[in-house]
Amino acid sequence: MVAFVAYSRVSTDRHGKSGLGLDAQRSAVAGFVAGRGELVAEFTEVESGRKNDRPQLAAALDLCRRQKAMLVIAKLDRLARNVAFISRLMESGAEFVVVDNPHATKLLMHMLAAFAEHERDQI
Repeated sequence: MVAFVAYSRVSTDRHGKSGLGLDAQRSAVAGFVAGRGELVAEFTEVESGRKNDRPQLAAALDLCRRQKAMLVIAKLDRLARNVAFISRLMESGAEFVVVDNPHATKLLMHMLAAFAEHERDQI
């Protein structure tokens, strides 16, 4: 059975307090994990995706390493909207799965990261 560690992020306190974005992410993750493994922990952050220094993400990744678990994220842009950040994470060997594209190849993951970064620049 696969162990999963969930990571959810919203960009602003308003989104975090409303619960709307977080509830949708938690629901997507729960639906994905059901029947595939066990959710061993959940980490939530209210932080801009532009920042690379995110304590909750670091804690989630640390727990994944210690428990040989896989990080699970509802959507790639909830992890980051930065190609370099996503690329470094992939190169670090951290195992993660994105619920809305669970079978994404390395190439597709880079393309999705580029689209997320472009979208951030447009916002």
